[in-house]
Amino acid sequence: MKLTINKDPREEKHRIAEGIRSRLRERNILAVNLISSPGSGKTTLLEKALPVLSRRVRLAVIEADNATRNDADRIEAVGISVEMIANAITGCHISPAAAEKAFGALDLDNLDLVVIENVGNLICPADVDLGEDYKIVMVSVAEGEDKPLKYPLVFQNSTLALINKIDAAEALGADTDLLEKNVRATNPAIEILRVSARTGEHIDAFIGWIEKKLKQKQALL
Repeated sequence: MKLTINKDPREEKHRIAEGIRSRLRERNILAVNLISSPGSGKTTLLEKALPVLSRRVRLAVIEADNATRNDADRIEAVGISVEMIANAITGCHISPAAAEKAFGALDLDNLDLVVIENVGNLICPADVDLGEDYKIVMVSVAEGEDKPLKYPLVFQNSTLALINKIDAAEALGADTDLLEKNVRATNPAIEILRVSARTGEHIDAFIGWIEKKLKQKQALL
C-alpha cells in the first residue's frame, strides 16, 4: 500500500515569504504592504508620496489590480517603476507565489524600497505574509467609524494605520476621533497618521515614517 503525504500549503507559503524576506534583507531593502478597502485612497497617496521619496531613495512598486492597469498607469505617470500583478491569477489578495514572481522581476540590487499596493480588500490580505517588513492599513473617514471593529485582523497585523480623507470629514459628518479610538481598540500598539492624500496634508509625516523605518533596517545590518 502506497501512502501519500500531502504538504501543508501554509508551510509552502511560509517558505516563499521567508525566501523573499531573506533576499530583501541581504540587500537592505525595506518592503511595505499597503492594504485598504477599494477607494480608500492608496493610489492617490502613492502618487503624492513616492515622487518625493524617489528623490531620496531608490524605489519600485508592486501593483495588483483585478481587471485593469489603471493604478499601475497612474504610478508610472509620476515616474515610478511598477511591476504589475494581474489579480485574475491571485484572487482577492496577492499570493506569496505571485509576490515572489514580482520581486524576481525587479532589479533588487538597485533598490532601497519596495511598496506593495495590495488588492482593495480588508479581509483576504490581512494575514498573508508576502515577505514584507511592515503591513500598513489605510481606512478613510468615508467608510464609517466602525470599520476597524468589523475587520480587526488587518489592524492587528499592521504596524501603521493611515486615516485618510480627513479633508472631507466635516462635510461627511465623520467622527475622526472615534475612528482613531476604534483603530486603537483593535491594536493599542499601532501607529496612526491622519492624512489627506487628495490635498497632501500630512503626507510628509508618512514619508518621514517610511524613511525612519528604512534607516532602522539599514542600521541593523
